[in-house]
Amino acid sequence: MKTYRIAAIPGDGIGTEVVDAGVEVLAAVAKRDGGFAVAVDRFDWGGAYYKKHGRMMPENGRDLIRRHDAILFGSAGHPDIPDHVTLWGLRLAICQPFDQYANVRPTRVLPGITSPLRHVNGGELDWVIVRENSEGEYAGVGGRVHQGSPLEAATDVAMFTRAGVERIMRFAFGLARSRPRKLLTVVTKSNAQRHAMVMWDEIAVQVAAEFPDVEWDKMLVDAMTMRMVIRPQTIDTVVATNLHADILSDLAAALAGSLGIAPTANLNPERAFPSMFEPIHGSAFDIMGKGIANPIGTFWSTVMMLEHLGEPAAAGRLMQAIEKVTADPRFHTPDLGGAARTTDVTVAVIDAVHGANV
Repeated sequence: MKTYRIAAIPGDGIGTEVVDAGVEVLAAVAKRDGGFAVAVDRFDWGGAYYKKHGRMMPENGRDLIRRHDAILFGSAGHPDIPDHVTLWGLRLAICQPFDQYANVRPTRVLPGITSPLRHVNGGELDWVIVRENSEGEYAGVGGRVHQGSPLEAATDVAMFTRAGVERIMRFAFGLARSRPRKLLTVVTKSNAQRHAMVMWDEIAVQVAAEFPDVEWDKMLVDAMTMRMVIRPQTIDTVVATNLHADILSDLAAALAGSLGIAPTANLNPERAFPSMFEPIHGSAFDIMGKGIANPIGTFWSTVMMLEHLGEPAAAGRLMQAIEKVTADPRFHTPDLGGAARTTDVTVAVIDAVHGANV
């Protein structure tokens, strides 16, 4: 029997609560499937580790998780630590060296969940946003000079390479090809950003020639926000830069009903390094310890992990269980307007995985 080694990194805030729930559900799926097992190693890195050691994870942290098959991540962010320290010290310290350059965020209105969009049903909002995950404004290129003086200046340089843009375009076109509609929207801002974004547009045209069966169009990022709200049925697969897709995917999650249900896969498609799977909701310290965090985003991220590991049947079974549970208002957490607790949702999903009525 195949055993997958999973590195669980809860991080901060509600990350511990949802990752613990995710590990429970993953174990239940493995037990139900019977064809594989999971061995989970927990790494308590994050804000508490930083307060004790002055860094978000140990210096050899990546070496400790490099040989795992996948990473289940909770959240990074602590009210006592600057956000750039928590992000660059943990999440980006894993994503970038492990070359997890394809960030994939599916969006659907799950059964039982109401979209804030008027007259929208699940079939009209079924998207996948592909976010370039290693370049752009998040490349870490820049600096500050004359700090504290009237002449202080700061730069964050949006760095794009042909190799980086080509590989994310090919990934996005390939993903669009694998979906029924074979439709891709390339998001850009080349009217104002006349160098890197123009290169982005040119590369899109070149890569599109390799995928003649994929229909594609191009949108400026500001116009794309309007299209997501007014004409959601015209969208299927989307590819955008690191910053643009970061913003668009949060909008997409809100339009689907809640940030609490939205999953993410940070993929190294070549599998030279482990890929990382996480909910997008953040650390949410305001509800930490209250037992009301929505674990659905983590469970859906686990579905994506199982797909990546080559366990499509188990992934499908878990997704069906998630949809069965979200369809029942008894299991809606407060972010969805309900009163369910994290444990209620977790137990219900595990019961659904085993085929029990919930």
